[in-house]
Amino acid sequence: MATHHITEDCINCGACVDVCPVDAISEEGDIHVIDQGVCTDCGACDDVCPVDAIMPE
Repeated sequence: MATHHITEDCINCGACVDVCPVDAISEEGDIHVIDQGVCTDCGACDDVCPVDAIMPE
């Protein structure tokens, strides 16, 4: 199971969606969320988040 998650610091910019190679990130209300069943923990989203809202657990 994946360990990356998006914190409530997310500004809903969508940068992470564009780089996720397995389409594991979607918008949910005012933030984005990572589908833990699909995420491969590659870290691509973590690298592009402008507010460092994506964290490994």
